[in-house]
Amino acid sequence: MMEEEELEFVEELEAVLQLTPEVQLAIEQVFPSQDPLDRADFNAVEYINTLFPTEQSLANIDEVVNKIRLKIRRLDDNIRTVVRGQTNVGQDGRQALEEAQKAIQQLFGKIKDIKDKAEKSEQMVKEITRDIKQLDHAKRHLTTSITTLNHLHMLAGGVDSLEAMTRRRQYGEVANLLQGVMNVLEHFHKYMGIPQIRQLSERVKAAQTELGQQILADFEEAFPSQGTKRPGGPSNVLRDACLVANILDPRIKQEIIKKFIKQHLSEYLVLFQENQDVAWLDKIDRRYAWVKRQLVDYEEKYGRMFPREWYMTERIAVEFCHVTRAELAKIMRARAKEIEVKLLLFAIQRTTNFEGFLAKRFSGCTLTDGTLKKLESPPPSTNPFLEDEPAPEIEELAIEKGELDQPKKPKVPDNPFHGIVSKCFEPHLYVYIESQDKNLGELIDRFVADFKAQGPPKPNTDEGGAVLPSCADLFVYYKKCMVQCSQLSTGEPMIALTTIFQKYLREYAWKILSGNLPKTTTSSGGLTISSLLKEKEGSEVAKFTLEELCLICSILSTAEYCLATTQQLEEKLKEKVDVSLTERINLTGEMDTFSTVISSSIQLLVQDLDAACDPALTAMSKMQWQNVEHVGDQSPYVTSVILHIKQNVPIIRDNLASTRKYFTQFCIKFANSFIPKFITHLFKCKPISMVGAEQLLLDTHSLKMVLLDLPSIGSQVVRKAPASYTKIVVKGMTRAEMILKVVMAPHEPLVVFVDNYIKLLTDCNTETFQKILDMKGLKRSEQSNMLELLRQRLPTPPSGAEGSSSLSLMAPTPEQESSRIRKLEKLIKKRL
Repeated sequence: MMEEEELEFVEELEAVLQLTPEVQLAIEQVFPSQDPLDRADFNAVEYINTLFPTEQSLANIDEVVNKIRLKIRRLDDNIRTVVRGQTNVGQDGRQALEEAQKAIQQLFGKIKDIKDKAEKSEQMVKEITRDIKQLDHAKRHLTTSITTLNHLHMLAGGVDSLEAMTRRRQYGEVANLLQGVMNVLEHFHKYMGIPQIRQLSERVKAAQTELGQQILADFEEAFPSQGTKRPGGPSNVLRDACLVANILDPRIKQEIIKKFIKQHLSEYLVLFQENQDVAWLDKIDRRYAWVKRQLVDYEEKYGRMFPREWYMTERIAVEFCHVTRAELAKIMRARAKEIEVKLLLFAIQRTTNFEGFLAKRFSGCTLTDGTLKKLESPPPSTNPFLEDEPAPEIEELAIEKGELDQPKKPKVPDNPFHGIVSKCFEPHLYVYIESQDKNLGELIDRFVADFKAQGPPKPNTDEGGAVLPSCADLFVYYKKCMVQCSQLSTGEPMIALTTIFQKYLREYAWKILSGNLPKTTTSSGGLTISSLLKEKEGSEVAKFTLEELCLICSILSTAEYCLATTQQLEEKLKEKVDVSLTERINLTGEMDTFSTVISSSIQLLVQDLDAACDPALTAMSKMQWQNVEHVGDQSPYVTSVILHIKQNVPIIRDNLASTRKYFTQFCIKFANSFIPKFITHLFKCKPISMVGAEQLLLDTHSLKMVLLDLPSIGSQVVRKAPASYTKIVVKGMTRAEMILKVVMAPHEPLVVFVDNYIKLLTDCNTETFQKILDMKGLKRSEQSNMLELLRQRLPTPPSGAEGSSSLSLMAPTPEQESSRIRKLEKLIKKRL
């Protein structure tokens, strides 16, 4: 009964003490405990099973019960202590709150008392300092009045003195006095409503006006517009007058400068009138010599008369440039038909030299935006086209090309006078452009004549294929023209010159490079009686000579150099031309032309070696492979192919040593041409016996090893072939080996043979399978069952996959078409 009552009590207690998960989590965070009795999900049964896991452990039940009861009594004592401790907490809190409220009331009372005392103190201070403030204001007003009266006295006396000194032309004293009077007058701006002040201000303005008119009259008297300058003019008086003009309205200063420079250059306009002989371009040096003498004369006579900050010497030079540009433009329009390129370049050279002289002597601070737009100087030279010293040898150009990123010389500072006179020549630069067009046309014709006279370059096996020297001459001339034209103009003339460059880059590619490539005998696909009569049984196919191979490699190297240099030419032209015109410079078409020459050269080399191997492959296809009785060394046709490869490839490799990537392209294109052709001739070998197939497999492996070694064949330095090339050779020749392995396999049972074919050839199809059956010598009746079985066992390809695969395998290549043409020639030869 006692135990039942305890259980009921526990159940009631659990029902009462059901805490929410949030409260339980807070309790666990504040009072962390590992005791199972403290867990919210406490299970009494599990806890008892933990204490008494076995029946033997029940022997200690009394001890465990006593411990639990002891723990319960301790918890009861703790709870009782805590509850009793909280009995008086509410009463103590209310008492503390009441005491705090009383303290706050006392604090507010003290603050109010302090505020009242402060207001009384402030009122007392105001009463004490009221008289002091009045005295302070009186002192300030009195000081201002005395200062204003002093300024008024100074202003009145200054105005009187200024008017008197103006009448006596005492400009030295006037300069100092006028500045002081104007400074004093600034203090009276707020008093202009007073009639006396306004009257003094008007007198100052009148004195300034009178001074300006008087100074202009003095300068007109000293330097009359008509006639010669009066010797021994009042230079000291005029020098002081210039100091006064600095203070007066800026228009007075501008008028003085304008009249003086106009009078100073009046002689120039008379001496170099349009109808004078010295006014033409061939005597342009005299214009610049005249102004240099005038500048020296000015410095000697009038250098100290004008203030230094007026920059009179530079102003005279700048005005001379403006006048000269207008006069030259007018006379060139009138006599445009007489302008020749040499005369134009002479005048431009002398003019740019004079502009350089001005830049060295003057800073250009008097130039205004409306008068002249400063031109940006070219960036530092980083290209072969921008070097000062021409490089006639290709080796020098190659060295320069390798150092494009290294600046050759420090950047030249901007020339603010660039174009100030030479701009007038820009409308007539078409004469220069036409001359360059003619010169480049003659240069290309000379290149063609020299090539015909000198013949192809000599074989070069030490340093790679020789670049034609004519390309160096062409780009050196381009460099000269570009630098020269950029000094003349960076606008439309540069675009016109770029068009000329494009024209003759194409002509060089057509006439010098493509035009001198050797012609293949079968390139046109035509037949002639003479060519047929020359062909006899067993004769060698026409091949390029050693000189022709070297010529092709030389043209390829030249085209590669022209391609790279043309790209740099485009970049430098864009740097030279105005930013707004850069989009109009595009040499992509010319670079494509050189790329076409490179491709044509590589194709010629491939066709030559490919054609040399054709007789050997034809001999392979005509052999009676069903009669081969034993497997021996490699067949004679393999030896012939290897011989042709060893003859051609080392020559091509040595002559393309400087353009290694194109030699790799040659190897890849030859492999892509030779391997499909070899497989095509392999299918023609029918029927084949087991021994014959083994011999062919041996020959195929030999060719595979030779092709893998093709890039370094005959070389003392063995290099690993490029991965891209090796992949093509391995893939193609492995297919040929798999075809022969299928041929060697017995065709019975049929299912095993078909499955073996599908397993060995990943690109298997019915056309290839039928060719293999033909190689085995099976009859058509036997082939039909095997073909039907193949169609059943082939996996269903995606839509269009089989057709595309078949097309890729069966589409005739240019080499196959060439083989068909030669076959037709042989048939006609037999008929003849």
